[in-house]
Amino acid sequence: MKKNMKAKVAAIVGVLLVCFYGIFGIPKGVTGQALLNSLTDHIHLGLDLQGGAHLILQVVVKDAVNAETDNTVARLQQDLATNHFQGTPIKLDPNNPQVVEITGVDPSKAGDLRNVLSDKYGAEYDITGPGANKTMTLTMKPTQVTDLENRTVEQSIETIRDRVDKLGVSEPKVEPYGLGQYQILVELPGVSDEDRVKDTISSTSQLSVHEVAGDSAGYASEQEALTSLGGTIPPDEELLRGNAQGDTSNDRYFLLKRLSIVGGKDFRDASAIGVNDRGTQGVNFVLTNSGGDRFYDYTSSHVGSYMAIVLGDTVKNVAVIKGAIRDQGQIEGSFTKEQIDALSFTLRTGALPATINYIEERSVGASLGADSIREGVTAAVAGMLAVMIFMLIYYRGAGINADVALFLNLVILLGFMGYSNSVLTLPGIAGVILTIGMGVDSNVLIFERIREELRAGKGAAQAIDLGFAHAWITIVDTHVTTIVSAAILFLFGTGPVKGFATTLTFGLLANLFTAVFVSRVIFDSHVDPKAVGQKVSI
Repeated sequence: MKKNMKAKVAAIVGVLLVCFYGIFGIPKGVTGQALLNSLTDHIHLGLDLQGGAHLILQVVVKDAVNAETDNTVARLQQDLATNHFQGTPIKLDPNNPQVVEITGVDPSKAGDLRNVLSDKYGAEYDITGPGANKTMTLTMKPTQVTDLENRTVEQSIETIRDRVDKLGVSEPKVEPYGLGQYQILVELPGVSDEDRVKDTISSTSQLSVHEVAGDSAGYASEQEALTSLGGTIPPDEELLRGNAQGDTSNDRYFLLKRLSIVGGKDFRDASAIGVNDRGTQGVNFVLTNSGGDRFYDYTSSHVGSYMAIVLGDTVKNVAVIKGAIRDQGQIEGSFTKEQIDALSFTLRTGALPATINYIEERSVGASLGADSIREGVTAAVAGMLAVMIFMLIYYRGAGINADVALFLNLVILLGFMGYSNSVLTLPGIAGVILTIGMGVDSNVLIFERIREELRAGKGAAQAIDLGFAHAWITIVDTHVTTIVSAAILFLFGTGPVKGFATTLTFGLLANLFTAVFVSRVIFDSHVDPKAVGQKVSI
């Protein structure tokens, strides 16, 4: 064996061992089933092969802007009262939620009011007025609106991903969908209960605690509540329906402060409560440190007052504050087990910041995925066998060289995928088949150059040297340009397209190694550079 040949062979064997470990890891046995289990643990199947749910969601970002300006209205009302200014903050147009107006401003104190508003709201709002109509306008800055909308999408992705993780789905994909504005792509391999997934993902129920502003027993009707208020609900208050004992059979109307004491992100954990002696069940909740501190400050200074626990837009419980409460509470009522599970799950994962609409729903059955795997693998094997047989017939002994390189190419490609946790999709299998074709193309270039040198009268060893040297530039050029195209597909394509680009890129990198290095080592191991008149089967 010529100089350095042992080192080259050892390098090839080392690469193969590393790739086999990436494909199979350490199998728990040598049976066919044990190897198959190890293979599926390392080579992950995509949605189109494994089956599952494919969803494209639209985030209604206007909801987040509405919620933000609702809080601003409540804060403005408190600031006006604290600083003894006249004026009533209102939102006029629900379709233009970034605008808040303060009506009835005293012109003599307009300058002082502007200074207060600029200090507290100037970073987020453009402040104009008051004009002759004594109205001051706060308009959320465009950059602030854009930032809020983007943060809403990011928070929605984080919340959905957290909820999906708690469902126990393996290899889920939750990411921005590049083909639409404020859209999210959700792919859940192996999921069959699509309705349960949709209910889990889109649940927007949010628990919050509010101060009771009116009668703690509530009002029998909405009209009765309005009559007690003189026909108008104050801007910092809201009228919600529910029941003080959580019994939905006898709903009443409660007047509450619009701004919650705690809610949303203030909840850290929740767990279901079993049925008690009153036949009701509920949820224990735990607040975050900051939420608990705020809750403690409020309850310690409002002993004897009433507070309402609100879920979504419904009052679930009204209770008197008997003492300071820091970070734990409880909600009880006439809930079903499914409602309790959904509520505790939502509190643990956090509420979505905006409404989610489904604009595309698609599911792939496990049987269809199995058919795709079988047909895709059959196509790949048939294509590879056809190519290998052609190479043996056309290039004779050198065809064995090409066939070995093709087989190693496939092993290295799968090893790449195992180490990178890439997902194999049906288009990915197409990428594997295309890689086989490109691998053959590289060998054809090399072999034809060797033939040309042999026809020119060169010896076997010299012809092989010149054949590889002349074909190298062409091979690198074709592979690099194709890898650049695959990179563009990966950056701008969706899931299946990315799967194709991934396997194509890995296959091309493997092909550079097998077609040039491995194939050359095989030739060199059979050709003696010092022999005169030696023949090569090609």
